[in-house]
Amino acid sequence: MARKPRSIDLTQVWEWSDGEILRKEDCLAAEEPLEIRVGDRPLSVTMRTPGHDLELAAGFLFTEGLLQRRNQILSLEENAGEQKSARGNVVRVDLAPEALPDFESLRRHFFAASSCGICGKASIDSVRSRSLAPPNPDFRLDPEVLVRLPDQLRESQAVFGRTGGLHAAALFDAGGELLVLREDIGRHNAVDKVIGWALLEERVPLAQAVLMLSGRGGFEIAQKAIVAGIPVIASVSAPSSLTVALARELRATLIGFLRGRRFVIYAGKERIVEA
Repeated sequence: MARKPRSIDLTQVWEWSDGEILRKEDCLAAEEPLEIRVGDRPLSVTMRTPGHDLELAAGFLFTEGLLQRRNQILSLEENAGEQKSARGNVVRVDLAPEALPDFESLRRHFFAASSCGICGKASIDSVRSRSLAPPNPDFRLDPEVLVRLPDQLRESQAVFGRTGGLHAAALFDAGGELLVLREDIGRHNAVDKVIGWALLEERVPLAQAVLMLSGRGGFEIAQKAIVAGIPVIASVSAPSSLTVALARELRATLIGFLRGRRFVIYAGKERIVEA
């Protein structure tokens, strides 16, 4: 019987408060390795929060350029033929022949830390090696809709509310309706999960969607969003210089410091218009 994914672990701690120390139970965000296999061959291991692992695997394969379409996934399953010790931490995917990777020439280590989606890349050139197309130029978003998204994101973060230790990524439509939200200890994993959801639901490219992030919008996240065709990327924190350069080059809209009734537009101002 497969083990149910656990996104929260409980532990006993001592809390000091105003001169008094008390023993209490605390919630921790779970972190476990997930091995992604193509057929019988291991492709990557990423540290993630268990849950929505099939979406994570599908999103990872798509945003890393190993596949381009939903129908290139022939099968996707958890724990196939695994020993009990590994159950819950292995996803196997069978791909169409044209999508099979050349394992001998892959220039990536098979381990990604939860803090970094592109650790192990051999060079910055390999990160930028894929052909990226500018997202939908006709998408428009009302700033009054945009400023409501952080509150909607936080209200929907079930695990963060208990642990305070997870990143969230969410997709919204132009009217501000939440399409999907996923949480993970790794910000890039949360993004792969929402994009994987969209891929499996055959919603890619996401030409009419906004990606809202609970933390920093890093380069690897912006690249994943552009691969999925997302025209607007917004976060409550600051982007990096490389993220801004990528968004401007690919003509994506990049929003930072989205807090209260203020935000900064780093790229793609033309998409932010009053209704």
